[in-house]
Amino acid sequence: MKKVVLVYSGGLDTSVCIPLMREEYGYDHVVTVTIDVGQPEEDICEAEQKARALGTEHYTVPAKEEFAREYCFAAVRANGDYEGYPLSTAIARPLIAAKAVEVAKQVGATAFAHGCTGKGNDQFRIEFTIRALMPDATIHAPIRERNLTRSWEFEYARSRGVPISQSVDKIWSIDENLWGRSVEGGRLEEPDYAPPEEIYRWTRNPLDAPDVPRELKLEFEEGVPVRVDGEPLSPAELIAKLNRVAGENGVGRIDMMEDRMLGLKVRENYECPAAVTILTAHRALEALVLTREELRFKAIVDAEWAQLAYHGLWFHPLKEDLEAFIAQTQRRVTGAVWLRLYKGCLQVVGRSSPWALYSEELASFDTTAFDQRESTGMVKIFGLQAQMYHALRSRME
Repeated sequence: MKKVVLVYSGGLDTSVCIPLMREEYGYDHVVTVTIDVGQPEEDICEAEQKARALGTEHYTVPAKEEFAREYCFAAVRANGDYEGYPLSTAIARPLIAAKAVEVAKQVGATAFAHGCTGKGNDQFRIEFTIRALMPDATIHAPIRERNLTRSWEFEYARSRGVPISQSVDKIWSIDENLWGRSVEGGRLEEPDYAPPEEIYRWTRNPLDAPDVPRELKLEFEEGVPVRVDGEPLSPAELIAKLNRVAGENGVGRIDMMEDRMLGLKVRENYECPAAVTILTAHRALEALVLTREELRFKAIVDAEWAQLAYHGLWFHPLKEDLEAFIAQTQRRVTGAVWLRLYKGCLQVVGRSSPWALYSEELASFDTTAFDQRESTGMVKIFGLQAQMYHALRSRME
């Protein structure tokens, strides 16, 4: 019996892969795997019902808390963003692929399939992880290998009785997990097209957000958030709560032109209220407790970490090396940050930590603890070589 494990979301791309695996690739046994990383419960149930209706052996793997703790909070410690948006889809793919490998070992399969296109990033992320964890795996990518279009997929699905929720006119491609929600496709591919309000689910239109600002206290321990307004929460609970609170206040919408791995510029729309809120607070706390030199170097490390994460190289040794440095800095990132959310705006209004490197006695204009006269010599020789250069240039000219 030829058996293949299909990484299954229940969307158009992965759904058409089921009949394609049978008709074009010769697999008589398709195993579908859906990983719960925080997408809506109804989406998970719909994927399971659809997979079973299409005659597959289906597995739903719960991984929400693991995703929050090991992936989302790793991104927090590394201030993980790419070109200005919090990494969400990218950090979920390695976990999804890793869980698919676990199921494949359980059912005795070494062949995999996914619904990634040949233009996107996910093909790299999923295939790297599978090959890293199962080097002898065979991987099929029907959409890429057959150069299929969304319109073709729509017609094929209809001819094979594959239930789909998209239409030719409204063909949004939505990816959702606990850390973020992305929407693309259809007219959203036009850079000058204003996104319709209907694409948003997590965030209220800032114009309709409450007229009274929402004050929020977020507490961190060693670089990760642990309490909201004094309430201790599990990683997944904390993220879910901030998605609700920040989203209600219109925080977390991002409309951007993104540079994909293949060099293509694409228009992406993201909703990530909790991620934006937590990362903003985390950076504010780091600025209070880390030295100037640590902050400068960590910005370089964070950028390298984000690049690896965006590419899906979660299991790369360099990522482990970078995280060793990050972990050392996060030992002191403990404290509280106060935030104000108002009609799409997020403002840090206070921060406190037992590791704060701030001294009011030294910094205040109204104290003499810092003897200003000691700065005279430093100011005089500041930029000395540049001063010498200008003096030489004047004489040469």
